[in-house]
Amino acid sequence: MKILIACEYSGIVREAFSNKGHDAWSCDILPTEIPGNHIQGDVLNVLNDGWDMMIAFPPCTHLCVSGARWFKNKQKEQKEAIEFFMTLANANINKIAIENPVGIISNRWRKPDQIIQPWQFSHGETKATCLWLRGLPLLKPTNIVKGREARIHKMPPSKDRGKLRSLTYQGIADAMADQWSEDNLNKYQRKFLI
Repeated sequence: MKILIACEYSGIVREAFSNKGHDAWSCDILPTEIPGNHIQGDVLNVLNDGWDMMIAFPPCTHLCVSGARWFKNKQKEQKEAIEFFMTLANANINKIAIENPVGIISNRWRKPDQIIQPWQFSHGETKATCLWLRGLPLLKPTNIVKGREARIHKMPPSKDRGKLRSLTYQGIADAMADQWSEDNLNKYQRKFLI
């Protein structure tokens, strides 16, 4: 499958899908941190390039509840963030997953299809992550672990804090690539056609 990983500079999810044999491309305004198929630029310029699937990680700065205390002073930025999110959600791509923390999208559009945690996918940490899905099944936990800690929440201020907080956990990336690969999706679709 030809897969767009929108708003990803790290290359973590892109490489998980590439390792499964997919033609996966990340796209972000930042350069990629892992060499590979990467489009540096505005993802809106490549949305209509014939993708089979898109997994999107739109910036959450003006959308997530952790920034709610600043919402009243950033209404223009929040409006633009919602519009960007909705442009991704309404893209002409059959299979879409959009990831974002708990935030205002649940009120402005709809509730997420699923909320996952890193501790469900081999990482002993807490970070509630919402998934809005189209044409894709819910992710099934792969390895529920103990020792859950809010490491991301406790991260001290730094110049890279935003980038570090937005990284996708490898266990989640691997679950997406494994469970949303073509063979597994075909099984999922056949199940609902029978």
